[in-house]
This record gives sequence, structure tokens and C-alpha cells, in this order.
Amino acid sequence: MKLLIITYGTEGDTRPLAALGHALMQAGHEVELLGDASTLGIAQALGVPSQALAGDIRATIVADGAMRDITRNLARLTIAHSGDWLRQAVDAGRGCDAIIVSGLAVFVGLSAADALGVPAIGAMLIPISPTSAFASPFLPFTPPRLFNHASHVLFGRLSWQLFRKATNRARADKGLPPRRSLWTDHPMLYGVSPALVPRPADWPENAHVCGQWIPPLATAFAPPDDLLAFLDAGEPPVYVGFGSMAGFDNVRLVDAVVGALGERRALFHAGWSGIEASRLPSSFHPVGHVPHDWLLPRCAMAIHHGGSGTTHSACRAGIPSVIVPFAGDQFFWNARLREAGVMRHALKGASITASFLRDAVAHADGAAAKRAAAALGRAMQDKEGLAMAVGLVERYAYAQR
Repeated sequence: MKLLIITYGTEGDTRPLAALGHALMQAGHEVELLGDASTLGIAQALGVPSQALAGDIRATIVADGAMRDITRNLARLTIAHSGDWLRQAVDAGRGCDAIIVSGLAVFVGLSAADALGVPAIGAMLIPISPTSAFASPFLPFTPPRLFNHASHVLFGRLSWQLFRKATNRARADKGLPPRRSLWTDHPMLYGVSPALVPRPADWPENAHVCGQWIPPLATAFAPPDDLLAFLDAGEPPVYVGFGSMAGFDNVRLVDAVVGALGERRALFHAGWSGIEASRLPSSFHPVGHVPHDWLLPRCAMAIHHGGSGTTHSACRAGIPSVIVPFAGDQFFWNARLREAGVMRHALKGASITASFLRDAVAHADGAAAKRAAAALGRAMQDKEGLAMAVGLVERYAYAQR
């Protein structure tokens, strides 16, 4: 079976889809992955054929002050390139049996499936199917439970209104009729753990919580000597990393982290932040990309932005997280960990201070948070998320052939 995967987002968005593509190839299928150029290194490492979509998400995110209006900036990027993406998807997808759609490219992917007459399968890292169990993950606040379902419906409609014109212009260029309403009947596969997001009882039958989609790279990882020496030189350090987040107030963030941790040993991963390691005290050891499966179990806790992948990885390692959210679904994962007892504080990246962060770190150091984190780690040891997703892709693709 030939499958096309199309996604657009940061490394945290592309990495799980590359893992899914690799798992599908291991099951005997032909796969190609389309995504942002700066995020395709993981696909290349896994041997998944890939192609860069038009646009530059890293430049969009790291622009000075971009984080203050990140939603609008990413929307502009998507609108500007919807036509390019659809042309690329249709060209790459010729002869395919199904298209797996994700991220900012989801409406383009669904339109490509229409153009090619093949089924579309959603593959998301954030639970967006409407439910009364929790509110839309894209709200930066938690509404009364009564409004949970409505918040999902409202977010879906607003998203469609935002991208409708650009999507229909792209569809017209491919001879497709305009789409009048939001797609709602395609299957949805979620690469999230049921320990963090139990499957809601009111979801449709074609919405599935699979478990995390983890690239099989950790066992082949050879850690650098300086990292091993640092880990061996003292107690487990605090991991500090903010993934693909950038364009925020670096000075505020560095002051908060350094002020909260004092002389405590820490590992710092700059990611896309642009923070220079030279600005950090000697107790901080800079690290490049290190597989979370290898690194986080060797740490005492993780301070991070709350992306789906990092949140899952810290939980699976059985260590407490301190989430400093900036945008999007990061506030949702903050709330999930507060519900699980791992966190108590609702922090915000835009207003973080050393005092706020110090209190959150003190809670994460406590016995209750460590017990809750360990319990989550035990619950998340099942690594069958990819196997379940592969079976569901085969089921839905074969059913409509």
C-alpha cells in the first residue's frame, strides 16, 4: 500500500509523524512524508522518504517578537502557502491509497485526498474531536465544564473560517469545487497516551487514542563524553529546554530559570530559542539534540514549554514536569499535569518570574509530585502506540479501496 503523510509544524509536530511513517514502512508499506524543511532531519535519520513543503516555519517563529502573536503569524504562513502545499501534495500523492493529514496542513491534506479520490486519515498530537470531557486544547484558560463541547465546535468553526478562502482558492486551482463546511467524518488517530487523555466516552467510533508515537532511535544513541561526564559528576540534573519555541523575551526566561534553580545542576537545550549558553552559570551544561527516551530518565525533573512530545516523554520517564507554556496546546498539557497531581501551578511564559518558577520547582521536588510522576511513568510504559496506529491506518485505508 502506498501512503502519503502531510504535516506542517515544528519538529515536535513532524517527529511523531516520521515515527509513524517508519512504522508503516516496517509493516511493508510505501510512504512519503511532506513537512517543513527544517524538521525533516528525523525522517532522513529513519530512512523515511521526505519532501520539503514551501515555507519556513523556523524563520516565522524565531522572528523578533513573533511569540507575541504566534497564532496570527502561523496562520499567515499557512494561508500564503496553501496553494503550493496542495500542488505538492497532489503531485506526491499520485497513485497513493490514502493520505494521512496533520498539523497546519490538515485542510490542504483533506483537499488533496478529494482531488485524488482516496481516503483521508487524520493523525494528530492534540485531541481536537469535540467532547464534553475537556475543553478545546487551544484555549489559554479552562471554561466551566458546561461549555467544553461548545469550545471544540467553536474552535473548529473559527479555524475553518480562518483558512476557508485560502483552502478554496487552492482547491479551485486544482479544479475542485469549493468546500462549504468543515470536514468532520474522516477517522482521527491521536498519538497521545490514554494515561494523560483517556478516550472520552462521547467521541465517535472513528476517533482513537493510540498512545505516543516514539521514534526508535534511543537504543542507537551514543551520548557525547562531556554529557556522560556531567551526568556522572553529581546528582541527577534538572533538564531545561523549550523545544521549537522562540521569539519570546529571552532575558526574562533566562533570569527566571537561573533565579529559580540557583546553583543546582542543570542541562540546557537551547532548541530554536537562540539563547547563548555563555549567558548561563557554570552549573548549567549545554546539550544538543539528545533523545528524550535516553536523557530524561537520568534527570530529576524537566522544565519545558509543554509541547505534546516533551510532556509525554517526561511523564514516561517518571519525572515531574514544570511546564512554562507560551502558546497553543501547551496550556492544555499544563492542565493535564495539574489534574494528575504532578503540577500545582498555572504558569505563563509571557509573565514568568524567578519567584513563580521557584515555587513550581519546589512543588515538583516534593514527595506528592514525585509519586504522581512515577505513577504516570508506570502507566505509560506500554509502547504499542505505533502498532495500534499502523493497524488503524491499514483498516481505514483498505476499507475504502
